[in-house]
Amino acid sequence: MPAISLVICLYKECDLLERLLKHADGCYDDLVVVHDGPEFDKDVPPPVTVPPREMAIDYAECPSDTPPPSFYKTPPLLIPSPGTQELVLRHGGRYFEGIRCYQQEPHWPFAWWQAKHDWILRLDADEYPSTELKQWLRNFRSSAEPPSGVSGYTGLWPLWNGKRAVIGKWPDGRNFLFHRWRIRFTGVVEMVPQPESHFEPLPFALEHVPRRKSFGYRNLLLRKQAYRWRHIVAASLLGSPKLLPRWRWQTDTWPEPFNQIVEHPYRYMFKCLFRYPFSALRTLLKHRLYGVLYSFPGSHWHHALICWEYIRLKRKRN
Repeated sequence: MPAISLVICLYKECDLLERLLKHADGCYDDLVVVHDGPEFDKDVPPPVTVPPREMAIDYAECPSDTPPPSFYKTPPLLIPSPGTQELVLRHGGRYFEGIRCYQQEPHWPFAWWQAKHDWILRLDADEYPSTELKQWLRNFRSSAEPPSGVSGYTGLWPLWNGKRAVIGKWPDGRNFLFHRWRIRFTGVVEMVPQPESHFEPLPFALEHVPRRKSFGYRNLLLRKQAYRWRHIVAASLLGSPKLLPRWRWQTDTWPEPFNQIVEHPYRYMFKCLFRYPFSALRTLLKHRLYGVLYSFPGSHWHHALICWEYIRLKRKRN
């Protein structure tokens, strides 16, 4: 029977984590939580361009009994403490604080290395499994081991309009469960685990309930975080993926679509501005998601802005 490690990387989202753990009860066998920087540090570090070079480790090559790197710490528990660490320990998990990276992806390889089991349940703090997905996960843990050709599973990821989920069969393809020895990954924001074989799609929803809308022009143009993420991606693409924290990544080539940004930034930017958005619009119309039609260019224009930032940084470097 496959055992599951629930792995979560977050930043000052203790209340959301508590909700997640409540909804994920009975869905996992092990819990690992990594906080992006110290939770109670009053000194806010400056924004980073890319993770420090000392973090560029392929954790899949590290023996399991190796001590954690010095930049991952488990601080002394303050009593009383209403923070994330106390919550994690109360649920029988392990808690680490890493370097502040302003993104969670650089912490994933370390967290997967710390996991006790090979099946990784990858959730954000503002997500939790729906009732149907929760039952599927419980059944998964009591079933036979999946075939070796299955790298993981994907589900639906409903849009959140600030008050309720926009239910439908789109967006889909959100990878939430995978076998860590059947995927590859390099730690930059927007990156997802790359399967060795394939991910099996499931018709169940992973609820995404952030404190704000999960789509729209405010996310694209008014969030400081979006600008920071675009800068981090563009700066990372100027180098090799092996210069980042990673998991089983042995090549200097970026996966798609990041490789398109590196190889053909202008061409890919044009496609993201004009071609791909209308494909997204057809998808929304197909699934009758009329209430969110205005969201159709969002993710593609976001990638177009990454292209522009990459071009800007490359010119500046040259």
